[in-house]
Amino acid sequence: MQCILGFDFGTQRIGVAVGQTITGTASPLTILSAQQGKPNWSDIKKLITEWQPSHLIVGLPLNMDGTESDISQLARQFARQLTELSQLPTEIIDERLSSIAAEQLLDPRKKKHSDGLAAMIIVETWLSHQRNQTCL
Repeated sequence: MQCILGFDFGTQRIGVAVGQTITGTASPLTILSAQQGKPNWSDIKKLITEWQPSHLIVGLPLNMDGTESDISQLARQFARQLTELSQLPTEIIDERLSSIAAEQLLDPRKKKHSDGLAAMIIVETWLSHQRNQTCL
């Protein structure tokens, strides 16, 4: 079994989820604060040390037409920094609609909790793609 940590990058909050390859499922783990897109890297290092993931997944926020936005570049930079920090394989996947899907799962009064759910959706999407590639 492999553990996966996924990140829903944002400039104020970063949702984190943990998933595992046997069941292909994930769960929201936490929401980290960020200041202008900069997280507390020691908090991320603690999560990596605690969970010992084999891979890190970062959602890439794209425009609906597939083009990149300003935040896309920040998410790519975050992914590069994760790789440097952890020395783990870090993959970026399209996260279009993950935040909207997460908000639909929540009570409207709890939208601030959607970042963890969005990270969960990102991880489960990655796990699903991995499973589909294995079955081909």
